[in-house]
Parts: sequence; structure tokens; C-alpha cells
Amino acid sequence: MRYDVLTIFPEMIRAYLKEGILARAAKRGLIEVQVTDIRAFAGGAHKNTDDRPFGGGDGMVMKPGPIYRALDSVPRVEENSLVLLLTPQGKRFDQEMAWELSRQKQLILVCGRYEGIDERIRELCVDRELSIGDYVLSGGELAALVLMDAVSRLVPGVLGGQNSTQEDSFEDGLLEYPHYTRPRVFMGREVPEILLSGDHEKIRQWRRAQSLKRTLEKRPDLLQKAQLTGEDGAILEKLKEGAEKQ
Repeated sequence: MRYDVLTIFPEMIRAYLKEGILARAAKRGLIEVQVTDIRAFAGGAHKNTDDRPFGGGDGMVMKPGPIYRALDSVPRVEENSLVLLLTPQGKRFDQEMAWELSRQKQLILVCGRYEGIDERIRELCVDRELSIGDYVLSGGELAALVLMDAVSRLVPGVLGGQNSTQEDSFEDGLLEYPHYTRPRVFMGREVPEILLSGDHEKIRQWRRAQSLKRTLEKRPDLLQKAQLTGEDGAILEKLKEGAEKQ
């Protein structure tokens, strides 16, 4: 997997790549991240990448020329690459989309700033627009980092455990079950006895029930699209009956 990030603040991206999962994955050659400074493709003594909007209004708009030239400088990996614009107007990024993007060879991420980018860049260069949520950030850099982190975790070999991603929240449409580690008692609260039993089937059943319980309590909207079994349905009915009695 290769990422190319286009930004006017390249150090924001490089700083994040020095630690954590992305840093280890890059060191092992599982991912490659190249950062392109859009300012390097701007003209004039001040290397301006923005200008006042036609038609008036507050704020500034990123000029098309520097972004276009920056994109043109990025080497493409075969044909399996996508140019993604991080914008609040884009399609909501989720785990299903992360899996889809993880099968690409190259993701080219354009980080907007100010009031946004010139519309002609969207029309001429962008394959897809993505948003990480219904709120506005100061720029696309944080969104690009979120996307790279979520997608890279799905690249084979990036995470240590073979089943690490399979048990994550949202993988089957549900929130993940609670986790515990040492000590067995903390501030008077004990680890559930079932987790100490050594009975793997009972532990599996407990974790599934807890996953369903958390989803029902915190994100019931997810249950409409979740991959549920008959056993899951029976558990949910008991959980709902218990909630009604309280």
C-alpha cells in the first residue's frame, strides 16, 4: 500500500508517522507514505496557495494551479490508484470503506484548507470525496491521518494477531465486547469470572452477548445492518426483555 499525501503542512503528517502502527508498518515495508508540499508548486515569492473567492464572501479558497501541478508530480502505481479529497461534503468513511480502500495499491490524499479547494480540481482530478464525520476541521490533514490509520490496520501483516481486525468494533456491524487485564481486582471491581474459567466456548458466548448488549445500549442503529445469527437474535430478545423490566 502506498499513500501520497498532498498538503500545505507536510510536517503535520510526518510527525504522526514517527510513532505507532504506521511507523512500524513503514519500517517493515508494508506501507509507504510520501508527503508532497503543495506550496512547492505555487508561484511567486510568497508561494501563495490560496486567493479570494470569485463572487465575494469570507475566507480564502485554495488555488487550482498548485494542487494540479502537485498531483501531476505524483508517480502512479499501475492503474490501481485513487485520488481522494478529504472534505465534509464527501461520503462518510466507515469500516466497510476502509476494507475497500485497503485493496488498492495507491491512495492519493488531497488535504484541503480554508474555505475549500477550487471546484475545478474536484471536476478534473478527484476520483472520490470522503468525510470522517459531520463536522468541520481546519484542514484535511487530520482526516487523512485517520484514513491512513484505519486502512493500514487492514493491510496484511500490519497488526500482529491474525484475528486482530476480525474482532474490532464494526467488523461484523457490532461494537466490540469489553476487555480486561491484570490485576484481577481494581478499585474493588473484579474481572468477570467467566474470563478466568478457561472454557473458550463459554467465553466466546459471553463476549458475543456483551457485544450485542453494548451495541443495543450505545448504537442500536447498527443492529439494522449487523450480521446476526439466530443465536444473536435470541440474546437480543432477552436483553430487550430485561431492559423493559427495569
